[in-house]
Amino acid sequence: MTTLHAVEQAMLVASLVMILVAGALLLYRVWYGPSMLDRAVALDVAAALIIAGIAVKAVHDGDSFYFPVMLVLAFLGFTGSVGIARFIAVRDRPPVRADGKEDHR
Repeated sequence: MTTLHAVEQAMLVASLVMILVAGALLLYRVWYGPSMLDRAVALDVAAALIIAGIAVKAVHDGDSFYFPVMLVLAFLGFTGSVGIARFIAVRDRPPVRADGKEDHR
């Protein structure tokens, strides 16, 4: 085992540990909130962590098969974030009065 191989393995293990710690903190943020926007951002970060975990596996295996999978997951994460943001924007919009003006109370 060469020194370069040992350093590579140590970096992969360190990357995996950081992803797992970030995932634990992410679960805390999803569970305790406090707002819907915090939960939405946490779910967006979850997609990024899943992609990072797949990337660590791809580097460990030396296989480029996972790159298209990571690209599709990145696209799905982005579209999910946009959908959640639109939902929150519509939900938090002030109500409209009968005369067509917004009601700012």
